[in-house]
Amino acid sequence: MQKPQILLIDGAAEGETRAEHVLRLLQTAIVKGEIAPGSKISETELARAYGISRGPLREALHRLEGQKLVVRAPHVGARVAELSRQELSELYQIRESLEGLACRLAAARMRPEDVDELRAVLREHERDEAFQAGRGYYQQEGDFDFHYRIVQGSGNGMLIRLLCDELYQLARMYRIQYSATPNRPAQAFAEHHRILDAIADGDGELAELLMRRHIRTSRLNIERQIP
Repeated sequence: MQKPQILLIDGAAEGETRAEHVLRLLQTAIVKGEIAPGSKISETELARAYGISRGPLREALHRLEGQKLVVRAPHVGARVAELSRQELSELYQIRESLEGLACRLAAARMRPEDVDELRAVLREHERDEAFQAGRGYYQQEGDFDFHYRIVQGSGNGMLIRLLCDELYQLARMYRIQYSATPNRPAQAFAEHHRILDAIADGDGELAELLMRRHIRTSRLNIERQIP
């Protein structure tokens, strides 16, 4: 198993349990590819690497299973998720459909101040050093994630659970690992602005069309890179 680069348990956020802290560290290592897709999970090695007991580690791994980042198979044990070309294509097809719907709903439900906040997020993305150097797109999660904020802005609880909880980290893992394709970061940034303009104008039909096209382009880009 490829060893995680972040090994220290020190530095937990205030009020964060050891299991929550290990979850955050492991989640980051998996999403960024520091623990490679398909890697076998050794509880003994991870407990030693992170300096924790097996109890908090197992709790963290259980939560990673819920996020679809870790999978278990009979007689094989736990491994980091690794989607096949077909499974990855299916994930992006789901995103294309559901995030398109989220845009349509957001165009009707996001307040002007919500749109202004999302424009500020895009300005933050533009200032990112990796983006300016063409090495990739801004990859902070949650409220700093353009896609996350739009789904939240849809106001649809089921969409939010599916896209901001159940599938979020798995989709984010592949977004990060394939974001450095030449010219794609700048293209994606321009597409984000056009999507937000349509939402600001209340044009749900156009916002949905643009988001579906945006995610389809990303899917085709990834499929070209996978044998």
